[in-house]
Amino acid sequence: MGVFEDLSRFLESRLEEFLRNNPHLELQALEEQLREQEQDSQRLIVDLQLQEKKLENEILATAQEIQRWHVRIEKAKAANRFDLVQPAQEREAALLRQGNQLWGHMQGLKERIRQAQELLRRIQQRRQEVRAKAAQVQATRTTAKTDQKSQTAGWNEGRTPTSFSGADPLDERFKSWEAQDELERMKRNMGR
Repeated sequence: MGVFEDLSRFLESRLEEFLRNNPHLELQALEEQLREQEQDSQRLIVDLQLQEKKLENEILATAQEIQRWHVRIEKAKAANRFDLVQPAQEREAALLRQGNQLWGHMQGLKERIRQAQELLRRIQQRRQEVRAKAAQVQATRTTAKTDQKSQTAGWNEGRTPTSFSGADPLDERFKSWEAQDELERMKRNMGR
């Protein structure tokens, strides 16, 4: 396993070096990671909200059951059925404890939902910051490329080379001047 661990560490260090040298790619990777965290947080919130709805239904069913046993206790008392009053009161008390536990569990669930929503907000905010930074880096890269192109425009862009196959007025002027100069030189040489 040592070879694989060494290779893994080497590849990770090369990747880290590459990302440091290419910050726009590092920002893209971070943005992708934040997008995945955002999706995970959204799924967690949906799951917690489903659990909350289920607990609300259980609490409601328990409250209805407590109410039913309370009515039974009153009926048993009215009918002087004390043999039923005590067990019914115990059942009502057990249902009250169960209801309280469900209520406490739901309060904990509500807190977890609140925390997950806060986490989602922070992830979304961080993702926006990363997007803005990536846009800034991209703009800087585009500006740098544009500047580099404008600095070398005289060498590889801009004017197209002039074809000298046709009549070139400048060339004609030089030829005339050179012929005139040669004629003057010849006159001087003959005059000696």
